[in-house]
Amino acid sequence: METSSAKTFAVPTRAEVSEKNQVIFDNLQKGLGFVPNLYAYYAKNETALADYLALQNKKSTLRPKEREIVNLVTSQINGCRYCQSAHTVLGKMHGLTEEQILEVRKGTASFDSKLDALAQFTASMVQNRGKVSQIAKNNFFEAGYTEANMIDVIIVVGDKIISNYIHNITQLEIDFPVADEIL
Repeated sequence: METSSAKTFAVPTRAEVSEKNQVIFDNLQKGLGFVPNLYAYYAKNETALADYLALQNKKSTLRPKEREIVNLVTSQINGCRYCQSAHTVLGKMHGLTEEQILEVRKGTASFDSKLDALAQFTASMVQNRGKVSQIAKNNFFEAGYTEANMIDVIIVVGDKIISNYIHNITQLEIDFPVADEIL
């Protein structure tokens, strides 16, 4: 029986990506102080990094903290350690405490009823591949969210699934403080 070695994935350096992607690397370096490994990996494809950043940075009806709730729940359910770690940092930047982040990753937010409805709606959506439970749907709308908000939640989930899957396949080195594991 023939055995094959496991494919390893490398993060490209600035010199290894196209001129267009080098400009994006420079902007990320200026804005963040570094180019996250996952973003750098997108640059192996000529258009993927710009496309992904455009999706991630699109205008939204959701506040930044709400987007982080969606990112954290989605990344936890999909088992993406990289995104759990990155969004723990971002969640703290948007006012969540470490304890709140750990709770949100479990799909609830008892510290805020509206965010709790969002976390539960997101968890139901990701766990059931879009077939959200009627209870989660009702709670989401009763909490004051609109259909426009629902569309933005779906877009953020889709954005996060892209990164979750890329990291889950590549297992690139996590270049953020590694988030605590939860059961």
